[in-house]
Amino acid sequence: MRFVALLLPNLRPGGAERVCLDLAHEFQKLGYQVEFVLLQARGELLAEVQRNFKVVDLNCDRARALPLKLWRYLRDRKPDALIAAMWPLTVIAPLAAAASGGNTKVLISEHNTLSIQYRNLHRSEALIMHALMYALYPLASARIGVSRGVVKDIARLSMLSPMKFTVIHNPVQSGPTPEDVEQRHADSLWLSPNGNRIIAVGSLKDQKNHPLLLSAFAKLNQPDAQLMIVGDGALRPSLEQHAANLNIADRVIFAGYQPDPTPFYHSADLFVLSSNYEGFGNVIVEALSCGTPVVSTNCPSGPAEILEDGRWGTLTPVGDADALAAAMQSSLDKSHDTEALKRRAADFAPEIAARKYLQALGMA
Repeated sequence: MRFVALLLPNLRPGGAERVCLDLAHEFQKLGYQVEFVLLQARGELLAEVQRNFKVVDLNCDRARALPLKLWRYLRDRKPDALIAAMWPLTVIAPLAAAASGGNTKVLISEHNTLSIQYRNLHRSEALIMHALMYALYPLASARIGVSRGVVKDIARLSMLSPMKFTVIHNPVQSGPTPEDVEQRHADSLWLSPNGNRIIAVGSLKDQKNHPLLLSAFAKLNQPDAQLMIVGDGALRPSLEQHAANLNIADRVIFAGYQPDPTPFYHSADLFVLSSNYEGFGNVIVEALSCGTPVVSTNCPSGPAEILEDGRWGTLTPVGDADALAAAMQSSLDKSHDTEALKRRAADFAPEIAARKYLQALGMA
């Protein structure tokens, strides 16, 4: 049986982590042995992964300890393929594989626009990042970006030809129709059974720009509208204060982290993404798969690719609260073909992405 290892920092509920879990299930269906290799075995998704797959804890407090421990793992376990997601794992993995002297194929996948994510690096640190990408990316058997924008970004940063990279959109699992008890739980968190329901799903961090969403929501001429933010993070207290300052705290629900947001999408009339930047935007596909209309900032990169430049949802300029509010109002006021939205989401099914990953590795 062929053996695929998935390398991640941990199993916090981020987009890349969920992508790897969905891929793992598809690889397993195709007859592959799958193992998760973690710098640290922690995170909200850990228990879910451990129910289905072996987890190897490298117990690395810092990335600098990873090369040696990963080299030992590859030397001893000899997986047929190693899939590494997210910088700096994407330069460490091909180096460790080359040093191990085995036949492990390495696929590296970047999930964000690194030039924005790491824009505050000191100049010397940025130069080191460029040099490592230029020197070590070519050691990988395959190099993946989750959107055209990500590929363009990492090709420029690594000073390599875009032809050396492949775009494979993130797999997004369409959740089954929620059980009645799950749907009742989601519905119970809304402030009232009536009114227009707007939802956002994602970690509460600067990248997601929830202050913009709150400001846009405050501009709606829709006194019965409610906004629910599903997700958690260190910014929650400041966002709650921002909602209070805008006099909308009585219409905003902070629902916290939810293991399965599917029933929350089903309970809403509109999904909004207000991010400054994305690598792809899995939550957009999740919303579409539930038939929930989408308004998103046209951030780099991903949303325009998913929504096909506005065919499947509305795109607005990054940081423009007035434009976001107008798009939200317009979407709430019109009808939508929910079945067509679901069909668009099916283009990103995990089985499609899994086969593309295996083709990139020459293992299909």
